[in-house]
Amino acid sequence: MKRRKLGALEVSEMGFGCMNASGNYGPAPDKNQGIGVIRAAHEKGVTLFDTAEFYGPYTNEELVGEALAPVRDRVAIATKFGFDNEKGGLLLNSRPEHVQKVVEGSLKRLRTDHIDLYYQHRVDPNVPIEDVAGAVKELIAEGKVLHFGLSEASAKTIRRAHVIQPVSAVQTEYSLMNRDVEQNGVLKTCEELGIGFVTWGPVGQGYLTVKIDARTKFDATLDVRSEFPRFSSENIAANMPIVDFLRQFSEKKNATPAQISLAWVLAQKPSIVPIPGTRSVDHLHENLRAVDVQLTPADLREIETALSTIEVHGGRMNEERMKAVDQTE
Repeated sequence: MKRRKLGALEVSEMGFGCMNASGNYGPAPDKNQGIGVIRAAHEKGVTLFDTAEFYGPYTNEELVGEALAPVRDRVAIATKFGFDNEKGGLLLNSRPEHVQKVVEGSLKRLRTDHIDLYYQHRVDPNVPIEDVAGAVKELIAEGKVLHFGLSEASAKTIRRAHVIQPVSAVQTEYSLMNRDVEQNGVLKTCEELGIGFVTWGPVGQGYLTVKIDARTKFDATLDVRSEFPRFSSENIAANMPIVDFLRQFSEKKNATPAQISLAWVLAQKPSIVPIPGTRSVDHLHENLRAVDVQLTPADLREIETALSTIEVHGGRMNEERMKAVDQTE
């Protein structure tokens, strides 16, 4: 596994998104299964593990803390703050006093004395980003946090935060199906400021595995995708041209569709680190083998040409969750 840099933080070129190891995309797996897949990722060379206090809430951090305790000094743990979990739902809270409080809970659950990369999970419109960056700067001075990150932030917000405390990484959904950050200035801003870019959903939240079709049912109580427009049966059917192209292209490259999707993300910029997640060790091994898939300039042009003629149907998240995505101009 090669290395990439998120600002000054050096990590494996592919990280691991831990959220799915304790639910969210269907029922939660057995705890031992979740711990097993996280440890298997480390054994295969992964050093960046991504979680959040919001996942559960709290249970995913506890799982990650237990799984990585034996190798804590050899990995980078990223977690996130910014939701008011005590009040439930999707209420945002990034007030500095709240950040100072919740970091202690994350440290305890993660069984560590420092967080390698601490993201604001969603930008809080009621708290100036300068105040948030200042709060994290204090945590860095105290040694409780090593690097500052932003999740789903706009280019303008990134610039404002970076003045107060250098941002090491920005995390947003990015894949062959969702390329907003190419148009809204986020990728360009990160490159200009030397900020790493971490992509969640690099296989389209499972879409680009080509194992989802119009008959796929998503449990309304256990799978967040059941609420997302892109995952309605109508939109899944409408998006089949993307899936069909990916299936044909991957066969030609002697790879799986998921591997092509991940290789494409890796090929975009050397400062990009995808964090696919899974509860299956087999899928983990499949994903990690994407680092061996070499996409030539001709391959990338072929993908670009094909996808430029295909419309993506349905939003990536539901209306309520998209309201929390920072789109400040």
